[in-house]
Amino acid sequence: MATDRDEQLRQQRELEEIRRSFAEMGARMGSMFEPAEDDEPERAGPPTPPPPAPAGLGLQGRPRWWWAAAVVVLFVAGTAFGYLLPKGGGGSDSPSPPGTTTTPSSRAQAIPTRPKAAPPSTVVPDDCLETAELADEVISRLIRNNRDNRLALALRDYTVASQACRREASP
Repeated sequence: MATDRDEQLRQQRELEEIRRSFAEMGARMGSMFEPAEDDEPERAGPPTPPPPAPAGLGLQGRPRWWWAAAVVVLFVAGTAFGYLLPKGGGGSDSPSPPGTTTTPSSRAQAIPTRPKAAPPSTVVPDDCLETAELADEVISRLIRNNRDNRLALALRDYTVASQACRREASP
C-alpha cells in the first residue's frame, strides 16, 4: 500500500511540473487568441502556410468515399436499367432470321423453308482425353508445390500425350 501511495504522489508531482512548464511556455509565447501587445516587438518570421487540405478530399472538394458511392449507385442503376430493357427479337421491325420465308399477306407468320439440322457431334480422340487428365495432374502438383520426380514424370507423359493428340486431331 505504501508503494502505491508513493507512486501516486510522484505522478502528481510530475503532472504539476508539466503544467508549470506549459504555463511558463505559454507566458513566453503569448496567446494565439489575443492580439499581441504594442510594446512587444513583433517577431519577424516567415508566414505560416495555410493548413493542407485533408487527404480524403479529391476533385472539387468532395471526399473520395463520395465518388466511390456515386460509382456504385451508377453501376446499380445501369444494371437495373439493363434488366428492364427488352431483350430484342420481339419487335416486328426486326428482319426475319435466315432460312425462313414470309408470305406477303401475313408478316407475323414465318414459314421455315428447310428443316433444322442436328448440331454436329464432336469426337475427341482418346489421346486428347489422356492429355487433359495428365495436364490436371501436372497443375495439381504445381499448385501443391510437389516438385519432385513424380512431377517430372507427369510432365514428360503430358508432353508425349499432347504431341500424340495434336497428330491425331490434325486433318
